[in-house]
Amino acid sequence: MPSTDPSPVLAAVPSAPLERGENALAGLDVDLDAKERFASGEIVLTDRRLLARDAGTDTWRAWPLTPSLTLQHADHGGVGQLSLHDADGRLAAWRYTLGRDPAALKLLGLFERQKRRLASGEADPDDDAEPEETDFGVESAAPPSTWVLLRLWRFAKPYQWQLLLGFVLTLASTAASLVPPYLTIPLMDEVLIPYQNGQQIDTHLVWMLLAGLLASALVAWALGWMRTWLLALVSERIGADLRTATFEHLLRLSLDYFGSKRTGDLMSRIGSESDRICVFLSLHALDFATDVLMIGMTAAILFSINPSLALATLVPLPFIAWMIHLVRDRLRTGFEKIDRVWGEVTSVLADTIPGIRVVKAFAQEQREAERFRRANRANLEVNDKLNKTWSLFTPTVSLLTEIGLLVVWAFGIWLVSRDSITVGVLSAFIAYIGRFYGRLDSMSRIVSVTQKAAAGAKRIFDILDHVSNVPEPAQPVKLERVQGGLSLQGVGFRYGSRAVIRGLDLDIRPGEMIGLVGHSGSGKSTLVNLICRFYDVTDGAIKVDGIDLRRFGVADYRRHIGLVLQEPFLFFGTVAENIAYGKPDATREEIVAAARAAHAHEFILRLPHGYDSVVGERGQGLSGGERQRISIARALLIDPRILILDEATSSVDTETEKEIQKALDNLVQGRTTIAIAHRLSTLRRADRLVVMDRGRIVEVGTHDELLAREGAYWRLYEAQLRQVDESDSERPLLPPPAPAAHPAGAA
Repeated sequence: MPSTDPSPVLAAVPSAPLERGENALAGLDVDLDAKERFASGEIVLTDRRLLARDAGTDTWRAWPLTPSLTLQHADHGGVGQLSLHDADGRLAAWRYTLGRDPAALKLLGLFERQKRRLASGEADPDDDAEPEETDFGVESAAPPSTWVLLRLWRFAKPYQWQLLLGFVLTLASTAASLVPPYLTIPLMDEVLIPYQNGQQIDTHLVWMLLAGLLASALVAWALGWMRTWLLALVSERIGADLRTATFEHLLRLSLDYFGSKRTGDLMSRIGSESDRICVFLSLHALDFATDVLMIGMTAAILFSINPSLALATLVPLPFIAWMIHLVRDRLRTGFEKIDRVWGEVTSVLADTIPGIRVVKAFAQEQREAERFRRANRANLEVNDKLNKTWSLFTPTVSLLTEIGLLVVWAFGIWLVSRDSITVGVLSAFIAYIGRFYGRLDSMSRIVSVTQKAAAGAKRIFDILDHVSNVPEPAQPVKLERVQGGLSLQGVGFRYGSRAVIRGLDLDIRPGEMIGLVGHSGSGKSTLVNLICRFYDVTDGAIKVDGIDLRRFGVADYRRHIGLVLQEPFLFFGTVAENIAYGKPDATREEIVAAARAAHAHEFILRLPHGYDSVVGERGQGLSGGERQRISIARALLIDPRILILDEATSSVDTETEKEIQKALDNLVQGRTTIAIAHRLSTLRRADRLVVMDRGRIVEVGTHDELLAREGAYWRLYEAQLRQVDESDSERPLLPPPAPAAHPAGAA
C-alpha cells in the first residue's frame, strides 16, 4: 500500500527561531510527549546549535554544538527516542513513533558531522548538501565532485583504442576548422585591398584560396562526422555497460539495502542517471574536448600572428574562470538535490501505480494526487532555485566575451592605424576571436551538464560502492549434495539497533517438518530469512549438514531451497515461464509434471492458451489460489532439499486451501520443511512444532505434547478455537425452508 508518511525530514525547520546568518541543516517532527501521548514538537539542527520545542509546548530551547554534547538514539516497543547529553548528564529527551526514525537517524548523522566540522575548524557545510536517508543511518553526506566522472574510466577502458581514435579525429577536425580564418589574411591583403587600390585581381590566387577554404570545410565535415559517429557508439556502449553493472550489483545486495530504498529512486538511478551520463559522454564530453583543443590551438595561432593583440584577447578569461568556480560549487550540490527530489516523484508513481487497486478501493485518488502534487512542487522549487543562479551566469559570460571582443576591435584598430598590423591580420584575428570566445562560452555552459553528470555518477556509484551485508566467501565450499540437516547455534540478529532474534538454538533433522508458530513479531519470518541467508546472523551460526552456511556460495546454496510465500509473486510472462523461473532450461514435460504435482494442471488447461497463456504483472488475471499453486509448482520443479512455507495457505478460502494442502503434501515429501502458519490446524502433520516469542524459542514438541503441557502453544490454540466459535455463533442462521404448497384438493 502506498506510504502515508508525511515526510517529516525538514518539516520543523521553517518555524525554528534562527539567528542572523544561521542555517538550518535538518529537522524532525516529534509526535509523542514524555508520557508517550500524541503531541506535536520539533527538533532542529543548525550549523551552530540544536534547537528543540518539546511536544505540546510553544517554548524553544537551544544548546550550542560543543565537543561535550552528545546525541543518543534508541528504540523500544515501537517508540523511538533521541536523548541529549553533556559531561554532567542528560539534558533533554524526545520520543516519536518509529515512522519518523529515518529522519531521526539523518539528524543524528548530521549532528555528528557538524560537531566534527566545528571541532576541526572547517567551513560550514552547504545547506543544500543533505545526506541521503536510510533505515540504518546516513549513506552519503558529501556533495558530488566533478572528479567522480573519472571513475567512469573503469567502464571506458574496454574501448580505449576507439576513444584514442576519436581523440585523433577530434584533433584533426579541429585543426581543419582553423584553416579558413588563416586563409582570409592573403584574401584580404593580397586580393581585396590591392583591388581597392587599383590593382588587377589575381584570378589564380583567388581560386587557390577558395579551393583551400572549400577543402578545409569538407575535411572538417568528414572528420567531424567520423568522430561524432565513433564516440556516440562508444558512449552508448559505456552507458549500457554501466546500467548492466549497476543492475547486476543491485541484485547481489542483501534485502536490508532494499528495505531502506524507494523503488522509484533506484529505477531513476539506473534509468535516467545512466542516460544522462551517456548523453554527457556522447555529446558534451566531446564538445568539451573540442572546445579545449580549439581554444588551445586558436591561442597558439593568435600569439604566432601578434602576441600583443593576443594578450588583449585574454582579458575576460580571469573573470570567466572565477565565475565558473563560483557557480560550480552551487551547481554540484544543487543537481544532486534535484536528482533526489526527482527520485521522490518517481517513487510516488512506483508506489501508486502497482497499488492502484487499493487506492481505488479506499477512494484515495485525491490523496495520491496531492502526494504527487507535493513531490512535483518540491521538484519545481529546487529547479527554480538552481535556474536562478544559472540564468544570471550564462548572460554574464556572454557579456564578458562581448567586452573582450570590443577590446580586441579597439586595440586592433589602433595597431592598424600605426601600421603594426594589416587589415587582413585584423580580419583573421576577429575571425579567430569569434571562435575563441564562442568556444569559451560553450565551455562555460558545459559546467551545467558536467555537474549534472557528476551528480548522476555519484548516485550510481553509491550503489556500486555499497557492500552487501551477505558477502560471498573468499573460498566457497562446493555444495554437491544437501541432506537438509540444519543446526542453529546461539543465533542472534538485529535490525539496526533492535534485537529481533536472541540466543536461539535448534536442531532440525534431514527430512523433518518443523512448524513455526507464535504471535506476530515473534521472529518467525526473520528466522526463515536467516536460513535462506537473505540476512546474515549477527551472533552465533546456522549450519547446513554441519557446515556454516556462510562458507557456501550464496547462489549455490539458495539453489537447494524452495520458497513458497504468503503472497506469491508472478512475473509478467507465460504460465510456463513462471513455473520454470528457477530452472529456465526445464522441458515442457518437466513443467507439466510439476504443475500436476501442484494440482495446477487442470486450471492451467482451462486458460485461453494453456501453459502459454500470459499472466499480467504480478499475476493479475489469476485468483490467489491459482497463483499460489503456480508458485508451488515453481518450487517443485527445482526439487529443493530445504523447503520454506511462509503462510502458504493463510490468504485463501477453505476449498482452495484444501487444493493447496494437497499440493503441499506432494511438495514436502522427503524434504526438510520449515512451515509458518497462523492457522495452527494446518501444522498437525508437522513432526515438531517450535513456539517462538520475542525472538526466543519457548516450547518445542508435537501438537499433542504441547497441548498437554498447557503452555504457550495451548494458549494460542485455545485463543484460535474461541475466535472460531465466536465467528460461528455470530453467523446468521438461514430461515427454515417454507413448507411445500399442496395442490387444491390433494389428500
